[in-house]
Amino acid sequence: MTLQPAPINRRELFLRACRGEVLPRVPVWIMRQAGRYLPEYREIRAKHAFLEVCKTPQLAVEVSIQPFRRLGVDAVIVFSDILIPAEAMGLQLELGDAGPNLPNPIRSKSDVERLRVFDPEAETGFLPEAIRRIVRSVGQDVPVLGFAGAPWTLACYMVEGKAKEGFATVKSFLYHEPKTFRVLLHRIAQATIPYLKAQIAAGATAVQLFDTWGGELNLQDYEDFALPAVQEIISGLDGSAPVIYYTKASQHLLPAAARSGANALSVDWRVDLAEIRKLLGPKIALQGNVDPAVLFAPPEKIRDATLGTISSLCGRGHILNLGHGILQNTPVENAQLFVETAQRALIQHATTVAQVR
Repeated sequence: MTLQPAPINRRELFLRACRGEVLPRVPVWIMRQAGRYLPEYREIRAKHAFLEVCKTPQLAVEVSIQPFRRLGVDAVIVFSDILIPAEAMGLQLELGDAGPNLPNPIRSKSDVERLRVFDPEAETGFLPEAIRRIVRSVGQDVPVLGFAGAPWTLACYMVEGKAKEGFATVKSFLYHEPKTFRVLLHRIAQATIPYLKAQIAAGATAVQLFDTWGGELNLQDYEDFALPAVQEIISGLDGSAPVIYYTKASQHLLPAAARSGANALSVDWRVDLAEIRKLLGPKIALQGNVDPAVLFAPPEKIRDATLGTISSLCGRGHILNLGHGILQNTPVENAQLFVETAQRALIQHATTVAQVR
C-alpha cells in the first residue's frame, strides 16, 4: 500500500516552494491577476480611478481577492503599484489606463538629493492596512504577497518619466553621472526596505521585487549598478520573509541575478526552466514561466503548456506562474483552465514521484 502525503495548506505549500523543497503539488498564482481581464474589476474601475483603488484599503482588498474567488489561485497579491514609493519620495505621480507618468522626472544630482525618506505606515499606510484586511479575510492558510519595484526598474520610471523603448535618458544618466546614479539607486533601496518590512509586519507571507526592465542592461552594467541595489534590499530584510525576484528578458543576467540573495527567481517565457535549474542548481527556487499569450490558445494548448512547464522542474522548488502579467483581454475561462490544470495535474504528478522515490 502506498501512503498518500498529508495535505498541506496553501501557505505552507508556498513557503515550501520558496525553500526549494519537493512538493506534493506546485502552487500557482498569476502576475497581474487582479486586473482588467476580470469583469468585476472593470466594474470597480468604472467608478474609481486607479490610484483611488490603490489608496483605499476597502477597494484594494476587494480587487486583490477577486482572482482568489474567481480562479482559486494559491496566493493573493495585494493590489498596488510599484510607483507608490516614488510618489512618497516626492515625485508627482499620474496613473491611469495609459500607464504611469511622472511629469517632473529626476534629471540631476539636486533632483536626487530632494528625494525624501518616508515612513511607510504614515505616508503609504493604506498598503499595509490592505494587507492586514486581506489576511483577515482569506485566513492564515492562504499566502498574501507584498511587493515593490526593484531600484533599477523604479529608476527607469523616475528618470524617463514613463516607459520608453531603450531607456536612453536613464542610461545616459547612468553613464555620464555614475556616482549620482548609484546614490539614486541607494536611496530607492533605503526607501524600499522599510516599505517591504511594513508589508511583512502587516502579514505578507512573501514579497516580490519586480525588475521588469532589468533585461535592458548588459551584464556588466547590471552587476555594477542594478544588482548591488537589489542585494542591499534583500540583505536589509534580514530574512524576515521569502523574496521572489522577477526579471524580464534577462537570460543573460540570470547567473548574476541568482547572487541577489532572493529565495526564488521569477523568469519570463523566453528561458527554459530545466536549463536554468541545471545552471543555477536546486538551492534557488524558480517561478514561472508560461507565455501569457498561451492563455489565448485553444484549451488543449493551454493544458499542454501548463503541464510541460510543471514537468520541467519535477515539482521541486517551483511556483507556477506566467512569464509576465496576464494580458488584458485574456478570457477568464482560460485563466481558470490554467489554474485548474495545474492544481489537478500537479497532485497526480507529485504522487507518482513519491511512489518512485
